[in-house]
Order: sequence, then structure tokens, then C-alpha cells
Amino acid sequence: MYPYFDIAHAALCSLHVREDLGSGGLGFTRRHPLATWLCTLVELYAGGMLANLFLGEPVLAPLKNNQHIILYTLVWYLIFYCPFDAAYKVCKFLPVKLAFSVMKEIYRTKKVYDGVTHALKVFPSGYLIALMVGTVKGNGAGFLKIFERLLRGVWTPNAMEILQPSFPTKACIAASIIFILDKKTDFITAPHSLLYFGLVVFFVYFKVSSILLGRAFGAKVAGESDKSGGESKPTADKKKE
Repeated sequence: MYPYFDIAHAALCSLHVREDLGSGGLGFTRRHPLATWLCTLVELYAGGMLANLFLGEPVLAPLKNNQHIILYTLVWYLIFYCPFDAAYKVCKFLPVKLAFSVMKEIYRTKKVYDGVTHALKVFPSGYLIALMVGTVKGNGAGFLKIFERLLRGVWTPNAMEILQPSFPTKACIAASIIFILDKKTDFITAPHSLLYFGLVVFFVYFKVSSILLGRAFGAKVAGESDKSGGESKPTADKKKE
């Protein structure tokens, strides 16, 4: 999967960090480049670090791959500081964003599977541990969102993934359960390859749908706003008369 899926993963995580900064984000990125870089790395490595924490392994072990860090840093730099914002605009272009999202969801399925497999290797009968590891491997960034924002000086205690689980977290829980049942029971009789492919389709379908429907809803709201604005103008003119 390296480097193409990693590039897609890094680009979307960098986009998420940049957009989470809000309206004053551009000024923040110029004043605090180290903070944005660390936040992006937290987004990228959250799943691996949390999984290692649960399994009693070195938490910072995911950072040992220098090739990945160099690649992620390059993508981060392009998203935040590319001249004319070219890289950011390219990644925001709908076909590119859809392609990257599909690649990331394929990558997410792999991470959930790898997390469950590794956890069951360390704790063969630890089904709950495998469920936890598979979930955080698939959506670790959601669980560390509060910490990632804290690195930027923003305290949002309500942004707890445990209190308000997002759809990716729920999907990762479901996928982890399915992988555990597939590995440890006879409940699932379908071939593993077919099961894996079905979960990939599941993740990709809902991600693409959320992007397209969100875009359509935004366009509809904007259209209604323009329409109501256009209708109110004659009324105001009438009152003036």
C-alpha cells in the first residue's frame, strides 16, 4: 500500500486538521507551524499509539519508521504551505477528494483487520481487547481529537468520542466484531476474502455517500438562501415605494 494509500491518508488527515482550525486557521498556521505538524502526526498515528497502549507495547513505536514520517511531513507541508494553496485546492477538488477517501477507507479496513489479528495473537482469548484495538486502529484520530485540539490551545471536553461516537467509530466496532467472529467462531461461513471485500464496500459506500450527500445538502441550503434573499428584495423595494 505504500506510498499511495499513505499519501491519501496523510492528505485527508492534514485537511481535517486545517479545516478544524476554523476561520482564523490561516493565521494560526503561519504563527504555529510546529503545532499544526504535531497535530497532523497525532491524527496519523493515533490508532497505532492507542493500540500499543492497550497491548502493553511501546506507545511511540509507530514513529520509528522514518520513511513514513518524511512522507507525512512532506504532505503536511504541501497542504498547509504550498504556494498559492495549490495542494490544498487540488485535494479539495471533489474527484480527488473522493479518490483519496476511497483509498483511506480501504486502508481503514486493513487497519481494523490488522489490529484484531495482532490483538488476538497477543491475547488469544481477549475478545474485548481485540474489539478495542480494532476500533482504535480504525478510528484512533477520533479518540485523540480532544488531545490534538489541546496541542493547539483549544479545550473541547465535549468532543469525547466515547460520549458521542461518530459513525466511523461505530463502523469500526462492527467490523472488529465481524473479524473476531470470523477468526474465533463458526458463525460466519462465508470465505474470508468475500467477508473482507464486503466490509471494504461497506466503509467505502458510506464514506462516499456522506461526502456526496453533504455536498448536495450544502448546495440545496445555499440555493434556498439565495432564493429567499432574491424574494425578500422586491418586498423591501415595495415598502420603500
